[in-house]
Amino acid sequence: MPITDPELIAIVQKRALKKYVCRNCGALNPWGATKCRRCRSKNLRPKHYELGGKR
Repeated sequence: MPITDPELIAIVQKRALKKYVCRNCGALNPWGATKCRRCRSKNLRPKHYELGGKR
């Protein structure tokens, strides 16, 4: 069942999808992070995400 409510979509994106991933160790970090919580590297990228159903 797809999510159609815009408020729920915003909550899901903020809670589960907006993260940074460390390129060195693969750890998930919060959206406002500047350094990795595990290895202290500054080499972070945004998590790839696309909200939608199965293809």
